[in-house]
Amino acid sequence: MAELVAGFGSSHSVMLAATREDWIANFRKTDPRMPLFDKDGMRRSYDELLAQAPESASALITSDRLSKAFDRTFAAIADLKRQIADIELDAMIVVGDDQHELFQDAMMPSLAIYYGETIRNAARPKPEPADWYALAQSKRYEPDADVDYPVHSALALHLIERLTAAEFDICALREIPADQHEGHAFSYIHRNYLGRRAMPVVPIFINTYYSPNPIAPKRCVTLGRALQHAIVEWPVNLRVGIFASGGLSHFIVDEELDRAVLDAIRAGDIACLAGLDPRRLQAGSSEIRGWICAAAASAAAGLEIKWIDYIPAYRTPALTGIGLGFARWGKADDK
Repeated sequence: MAELVAGFGSSHSVMLAATREDWIANFRKTDPRMPLFDKDGMRRSYDELLAQAPESASALITSDRLSKAFDRTFAAIADLKRQIADIELDAMIVVGDDQHELFQDAMMPSLAIYYGETIRNAARPKPEPADWYALAQSKRYEPDADVDYPVHSALALHLIERLTAAEFDICALREIPADQHEGHAFSYIHRNYLGRRAMPVVPIFINTYYSPNPIAPKRCVTLGRALQHAIVEWPVNLRVGIFASGGLSHFIVDEELDRAVLDAIRAGDIACLAGLDPRRLQAGSSEIRGWICAAAASAAAGLEIKWIDYIPAYRTPALTGIGLGFARWGKADDK
């Protein structure tokens, strides 16, 4: 039978494709236009946040501090990439959100699974160096030509069938139009962690950002557990991993939320994750839902946290930025 043997989590922010100088100076130019929500889920302007920022805010965004956070972040990415390479896997389930890439408001499923033979990531011409933000975003795309990454379509179809039997309403995708491609939650994992490895993926899309049907934290727990149950029902010997793509808090760094989520993951406190207030999961913070799903699946498989790194990457005087998180779950006897 198949077995879930490893879990992973990684932020996929454009910060992870940006330069040191972008971290130190350039995000200050773009953050005022980001969607910003407070802890009560209320929309706030950048100017409101700036006016409310404590005097200590300036100490969190010095060039030296941002430079050290940059170094630590990319060391964590390299570490996680090595850990993934060291684990023998036959397939990787990737749980991520779609931000108007495959789905639009005209049709926005709460939960979707892709089961085509391959999934395409598009090539994009390199932007002008002066457009630093577009240049960073372009690193999510292929530099030369479109790439069709392998999908474990048989496992994906099995998951669709088993989850449907478990009363999940699944949007099943067998192909995508020629003018579309996998979203950044998935292309980031391919380009930065899996590369051109032949490991097939199963892309699972959860709506985190958009009203009126974002998936609830409690439902993410149910989904994770159902995924693990469906995996072991697959009558083929297969070593499967699950990868949560996105998060943690942004575009306001919420260390309280991030540390509560990571503490619950360390402790295997799935009830805490299920009970998260959806009002805290707005904008990019909504991607924490993918981590909830991966944590629930990993716990159901008897996996435990082996490694976590967390960098609260403040980048403006208004304390906007991203809580960058990286994690691995494994078996008790794994190193």
